Amino acid sequence: MSRKFHNRMPGTVLLAAIVFPFSFAGAQAVSLQEQLTAQYKLVKMGSDTGGYSVVEKGTLLAIQKGGILAVPYGDQNVLSNKYEGGTIHAPTGLSLMGRKSIMGKFGKEQTTHLFAVGDKVYPMKIDVNVGKDTVTLGIVACDTCNKTDPPTYNKANVVFQFPKGSLANAAAGGVEDTIGQVLTISSDDAQQGQGGQQGGDQGGQQQAGQQQAGQDQGQQQPAEQPQAEPASIDKGMTTDQVQAAMGKPDKIVNLGTKTIYYYKDMKVIFMSGKVSDVQ
Repeated sequence: MSRKFHNRMPGTVLLAAIVFPFSFAGAQAVSLQEQLTAQYKLVKMGSDTGGYSVVEKGTLLAIQKGGILAVPYGDQNVLSNKYEGGTIHAPTGLSLMGRKSIMGKFGKEQTTHLFAVGDKVYPMKIDVNVGKDTVTLGIVACDTCNKTDPPTYNKANVVFQFPKGSLANAAAGGVEDTIGQVLTISSDDAQQGQGGQQGGDQGGQQQAGQQQAGQDQGQQQPAEQPQAEPASIDKGMTTDQVQAAMGKPDKIVNLGTKTIYYYKDMKVIFMSGKVSDVQ
């Protein structure tokens, strides 16, 4: 028993030494894959008699570097564009010629499309390969965003090449920063994601702005002057007091001890210099 146990131990240790490193590397790759998948929602595509269409939208991305070569969604193959050292490396002419000759055998015309800066796309797959230090992002055009008519849903792969041995311990944030140099989350998508909350905030800000504008307008307008007390004539008032209240009369008639002040709509009668009647 003791001899058999000792004979097995070296093989067991060797097996553990072989298995565990690959297990750890796989766990690291899965972890990074999960984090990137959580950051970039993948689009769901479908087809019917009318052709291909977007069934469920993914995270809307805006292309920051032109030169990504794509093919229509109906093509069974996908072109791989490599991003390394800050530059997009599209497939070579020889590989494209080979593809055209293959497609020609099936009686199909091979068409390609270059994505331009500002074009909107959806992610359709994410693949992390720690062994090759690559992250591949499959993208498909948002034809409604790009106003492409008729729709083609051009697709392509963008392979992000990282320095050798760096991806095994790379943080998801750093990988996302590199992806963002080519494909950044569109501001349109961010606004849609915030949805009603942003709309409510804008509505509240607009209402507050209107209230503030009203307050400012009120401050700018001069304060209304209080209305003057209506002029009144009392019996016994002197001629000076009546003129102070009513202003100068239109006409004055002196009849000795009797004086009459004529105004537009009335006359004031004075006896011995004091009001005796108003008509």
